[in-house]
Amino acid sequence: MDKPSKKQIMFERMSEKKKETKVVRRIVAIIALVLLLIVGVAGFLAYNFVTSALEPVNPDSEKVIEVEVPIGSNLDSIAELLEEKGLIKNARIYKYYVKFNNHSDFQAGTYGLLPSMTLDEITESLKTGKVYREPLFSITVPEGLTLEEIATRVIEEKTDYTAEEFMARVTDEAYIDQLMNEYPTLLTDEIKGENVKFALEGYLFPATYPFYEEDPSLDLIIKQMLDATNSVVSQYQAVLEEMEKTPHWLLTFASLLEEEATAQADRETIASVFYNRLNDGMPLQTDPTVIYAMGEHKERLFNKDYEFEDPYSTYQNKGLPPGPIAGAGASSIQAVLDPATTEYYYFLADSEGVNHFAKTYDEHLKNQAEYIGN
Repeated sequence: MDKPSKKQIMFERMSEKKKETKVVRRIVAIIALVLLLIVGVAGFLAYNFVTSALEPVNPDSEKVIEVEVPIGSNLDSIAELLEEKGLIKNARIYKYYVKFNNHSDFQAGTYGLLPSMTLDEITESLKTGKVYREPLFSITVPEGLTLEEIATRVIEEKTDYTAEEFMARVTDEAYIDQLMNEYPTLLTDEIKGENVKFALEGYLFPATYPFYEEDPSLDLIIKQMLDATNSVVSQYQAVLEEMEKTPHWLLTFASLLEEEATAQADRETIASVFYNRLNDGMPLQTDPTVIYAMGEHKERLFNKDYEFEDPYSTYQNKGLPPGPIAGAGASSIQAVLDPATTEYYYFLADSEGVNHFAKTYDEHLKNQAEYIGN
């Protein structure tokens, strides 16, 4: 066989190099394409991540979250605090946002911020020292209202819902069960006790509630009030456990003080009267429980009214009623857990609403003759 000529060898080598070059080019092209895809996907994911981080945490939330910004806080600590409180999605992105927009001079203080606020609204609030977002309207629930009074005097007057719609919602068994799952520490089985009139009676905290949408749902309104009650009662959870008492007991006791007291000092003293009577096995004999039991407002009770038989009447039954008879404010709740120390067992209110206390029944009768008469 003839040996290949130098020309043939050179030609074959060139052909092989061309093939190798093509393969290399294909590999390079594939690698470049893969890298482009990786960069493109990474860029897309990064864009989505940043875009998402710049949006409100929950655009539909109406829950006000308290944030305490200490004096001397820097941007890093403020951003981490906001992320920890669930008001921003990412502290690092927020810092870039603040620096990019040349924001500075945040004010120390206590803020009520919402997860539905934009980064700009949160930032403006921290710069001006006040909440930048103004509510569209507010609902005020005064202390001492029953569930039915909240329905007629608050819900019906301040929203587009009727009292009947509100009462239907707060007495719906399935809804009550749902709320018990959401608030397991606050709403225990006690609220569904055999003689409890309304499960949520006394559990909608008296306060002013801001709303940032025109037509908030009934569920949102109700949960705002439950959130407030849960926030207040949870502060005393350790105390209640030490006393071996429950939130239901606390709110029931506090509701009696709310209906009887006209001043803070009265709450603490009336609490001492109730404790003294309970400890000695005496009925509490407080008129508001009779009025609640009868289901009608009365300026004055007569002897026959005290004979009205109902589980809520503390004239006919010893101990606390089955549940709260109204919404108690923070001062009444505090008075239950920090009562005055007295030897009083009786009290009555005169025509001016001033309470007069007595240690014995004879002293009580004298007060009755002096301040009330026949």
